[in-house]
Amino acid sequence: MAKISDIDLGDFPLLLAPMEDVSDPPFRHLCKKHGADMLYTEFISSDGLMRDAEKSIKKLDIFDDERPIGIQIFGGDFEPMIRSAEIVEAAKPNLLDINYGCPVKNVVCRNAGAAILKDIPKMIKLTEAVIKSTSLPVTVKTRLGWDEESIFIVDVVEQLQDVGVQAVSIHARTRNQMYKGHANWEWLGKIKNNQRIKIPIFGNGDVDSPQKAIEMRDHYGVDGVMIGRAAIGYPWIFREIKHYIKYGVELAPPSVDERVDAALEHLKRSIAWKGNHLGIIEMRRHYASYFKSLSNIKEYRMKLVTSDIFEELVSTLEEVRVKYNSVGIEA
Repeated sequence: MAKISDIDLGDFPLLLAPMEDVSDPPFRHLCKKHGADMLYTEFISSDGLMRDAEKSIKKLDIFDDERPIGIQIFGGDFEPMIRSAEIVEAAKPNLLDINYGCPVKNVVCRNAGAAILKDIPKMIKLTEAVIKSTSLPVTVKTRLGWDEESIFIVDVVEQLQDVGVQAVSIHARTRNQMYKGHANWEWLGKIKNNQRIKIPIFGNGDVDSPQKAIEMRDHYGVDGVMIGRAAIGYPWIFREIKHYIKYGVELAPPSVDERVDAALEHLKRSIAWKGNHLGIIEMRRHYASYFKSLSNIKEYRMKLVTSDIFEELVSTLEEVRVKYNSVGIEA
């Protein structure tokens, strides 16, 4: 049973990864609805919180139906990270998560995200400082290392545990890999085989099917899995994994009605949270994923990503429902 401080996540929990411009409240709601056990916000810049930047402050929005939920912050400097932890605590999440894994250039160039993997002593000291500044449980999401020559993740997890980190999620790639190649889950097995490690270890990277989730559990021993890209436009991945674990057979994929209903709910919640204009614009990145398995969907997808009128979008989605319920998904 996985437990973070006093947060009981049950047996082999499924966590929704924090994804920039994706893991907002509307998306998180759908993932929770379909089986995610633990949610995380998009990562929030500690510098942005210090500046009271509108975009950063907005990301602090969390809702009771999302719990348990963690707010994730990133940064490379002590004072902003410490003060950000205090701001996060005021938002009352269930935990605070520190991002030491983001590989993108505009984060790394600020000595944040995965950049900290080049300075492990600083990583540990910064983590300890954040832990001392908050009463929230603190967890960490990181990568194996900066590159293949600097993978010290087994020792790093030990040190993080020693300063008080309550759980670690590991994307089993190096920073240099970005999102390319295969995740190296062997390192997760090495961490779990380290008898000094007592905190939960969650595996992340390439978990895009029930079978892979089971492999993570049975072969590498992780306490749960964190799912990111596989959930975009497909929140049903969580229920499919849970069904497979319970019954040993694959669950049928979502129907056309379920896909359209999810896209409609996502759109409406996006507008309710962000306002009409931004809610419609930012929803556009999700349509292709919701309907990627439908043949000859391009005509409808183009309508969905070009219209800025809510009624038109609803009409197009209902057209998708009617057409693919009459001719089938493989039309």
